Amino acid sequence: MLYKDFQGRKLSALGLGAMRLPVIDGDDARIDEAAVQEMVAYAMDHGVNYYDTAWGYHGENSELAMGRALARYPRESFCLATKFPGYDLRNMGRVEEIFERQLEKCQVEYFDFYLFHNVCEMNINEYLDPRYGIDAYLKKQKANGRIRHLGFSAHGSVAVMRRFLEAYGDHMEFCQIQLNYLDWTFQDARAKVALLKEYNIPVWVMEPLRGGRLANLTEEHAARLTALRPDEKVPAWAFRFLQSIPEVTVTLSGMSNMEQLQENIRTFETDRPLNEQETAGLLAIAGEMLGKKSLPCTACRYCTSHCPQGLDIPELIRLYNEHNFSGGGFIAPMALMAVPEEKHPTACVGCRSCEAVCPQQIRISEAMADFAGKLKSSPF
Repeated sequence: MLYKDFQGRKLSALGLGAMRLPVIDGDDARIDEAAVQEMVAYAMDHGVNYYDTAWGYHGENSELAMGRALARYPRESFCLATKFPGYDLRNMGRVEEIFERQLEKCQVEYFDFYLFHNVCEMNINEYLDPRYGIDAYLKKQKANGRIRHLGFSAHGSVAVMRRFLEAYGDHMEFCQIQLNYLDWTFQDARAKVALLKEYNIPVWVMEPLRGGRLANLTEEHAARLTALRPDEKVPAWAFRFLQSIPEVTVTLSGMSNMEQLQENIRTFETDRPLNEQETAGLLAIAGEMLGKKSLPCTACRYCTSHCPQGLDIPELIRLYNEHNFSGGGFIAPMALMAVPEEKHPTACVGCRSCEAVCPQQIRISEAMADFAGKLKSSPF
């Protein structure tokens, strides 16, 4: 197992994420704890010492399952991370109650790593609001030794991350972002890495395989990668890309079975960053994957000056592209929660004034109508 230095401690470069644990009969809330304990035992035996869970994972059962699995090992032999669930605004006034319950659920007296969960457009104002006392409480727990390292995870934009860092950046020790070769440009992960570098904050990676999407490429794309590295399996390319980014410390993978765990551990036995040719080839494939499901908006903003509704069309198209590529999900609905309803895609009147000046000839009115329909049927 490869290890990375973090403040005098060696962290396994691969961390076991507990968001996609094996379950029983397809029920996300019914974790197969026997399988989890077997996976944790294998991970511990093969050098994985970082385990990441959260309040809401698996219907609030992930912390319980990981607590029971890790209780069999000496506390100093593993690092445990969990998060304050600010993705649900109803939790904002419950930081003390939730933190105490998390310690009980995980059967520990302290957390090695604790995060503000999912800093984004929806909750940035609440996270920064001193009335809730979230930052003050967590800093107090760090001073008391019940949190060893304090950080945050983010699905929000670069601008949202910057707001958070301007307020709390002086005591943030790490940041977890969605980072993979697809989102390097698609979610502007490159700019997020650069922002964190400004603050000397190391990067933790979530969604390295984009929910498994990057483990299953088309035959054509897989063949092109094989031509570059005949001995490298398709999923490993995503991890090699991350090994090429020096700011990355821990890569979390939500592994659902022993086979995935074993394969990922084998990958992280060696450090094989990509060269320039390999990186270019991989990013070209990402571009082709995105091109099939994404509108080619360049954010030139010619459209916005011609919109009678004053819509932020480039931002709406960005969210539309994300929603389309992901087949739904929470990111677009979550971001729109921070946008006034009169600026949602439903506010588009279909006048096509924006289309008359779009250099990419995007049928914006049709996209907005389609987006509105998809959001209406979204569970989020």
